[in-house]
Amino acid sequence: MSSLKRSSLALYDTATRSVREFVPIKKGEVSIYLCGATVQAEPHIGHIRSGVNFDILRRWLTASGLQVTFIRNVTDIDDKILHKAIHEEMEWWALAMKYERAFSNAYAALNVLPPTYEPRATGTSLND
Repeated sequence: MSSLKRSSLALYDTATRSVREFVPIKKGEVSIYLCGATVQAEPHIGHIRSGVNFDILRRWLTASGLQVTFIRNVTDIDDKILHKAIHEEMEWWALAMKYERAFSNAYAALNVLPPTYEPRATGTSLND
């Protein structure tokens, strides 16, 4: 890796099982997709860590002059959410929104930039 320029970025490529210099597929543009939280409980450091890590990557890419589209999804429905909603006597969507807001507040408290887009599992149809 010593042959890489100081301003370059090297990442582990799972396809080749090696560390490679990052080169955007489309010149000047980068897209990042992060599988975000399943909003079933209050966030803790284990939940938030990946958001902070990818925020650092995003900021580095932006500072390097790249246009970054950052997508972080929210899983707002699953068996655990449904089960917890029954026990808390809440609608499942209200429980999910409560915890989604808690995640947003945690990211904001750590100065993590909001995603460019934040799709929700319930906002996607299998027929789309």
